[in-house]
Amino acid sequence: MTDRPLSLSATSRTRLRRMKEKGRTRPEDLFAVLRAGFVAHLGVVVDGHPMVVPTVYGFDEENIFFHGSVASRSLTTDAEVCLTVTLLEGLVLARSVFEHGINYHSAMIYGTPRTATGDDAKLYGLRLLTEHVAPGQWDYVRQPSRKELAATALLSLSLAEASVKIRTGPPDDGDSPDAELGLWAGELPVVPRWDQPVPDPALPRPVPALPAHIAGLVGRRLNRG
Repeated sequence: MTDRPLSLSATSRTRLRRMKEKGRTRPEDLFAVLRAGFVAHLGVVVDGHPMVVPTVYGFDEENIFFHGSVASRSLTTDAEVCLTVTLLEGLVLARSVFEHGINYHSAMIYGTPRTATGDDAKLYGLRLLTEHVAPGQWDYVRQPSRKELAATALLSLSLAEASVKIRTGPPDDGDSPDAELGLWAGELPVVPRWDQPVPDPALPRPVPALPAHIAGLVGRRLNRG
């Protein structure tokens, strides 16, 4: 583990040119987004064409990890990528269509992914990924076999070049002429929560007990940041 820098990188790609007030520069803000999210979108150019691939992820102090099949075209490129994580917090319903928007937390990470080689490196990244999505699951289930590891492509992307953008609060037209229209305006929050688990129909009877680390998620909010 290394000491975190005092602020996120300021490069030509991470520097905000519009709505700079929504930008955040603390590394803690980046890690809060990564902790709260579950799905990242990987933007990459394959054979001259853009492709955006959703993927689950895990991370440590320095890198974000994501995986797929060794046959995946999006995971076999040495080109630079952009990986994003976005958390929808709610709708912003204004008095005019122009001022409508959403409240959100988002992170963008740029760089060239590195392929994990060797079983130890793959197991390290896969454990981070599994424990990020479902803490406690790695030790509960069977871990990957050598054959499964060979069929898995695990990539890591440095967090060194990243930006964070956040929008919170009510509409921006409360002090505009539209405020005299007498229309309702405000925020419609989105609060996703874990629902009751649905057992696999293939489970034997009697159904095995629900593990405590899964039962503990029921009713909790998804966004954990």
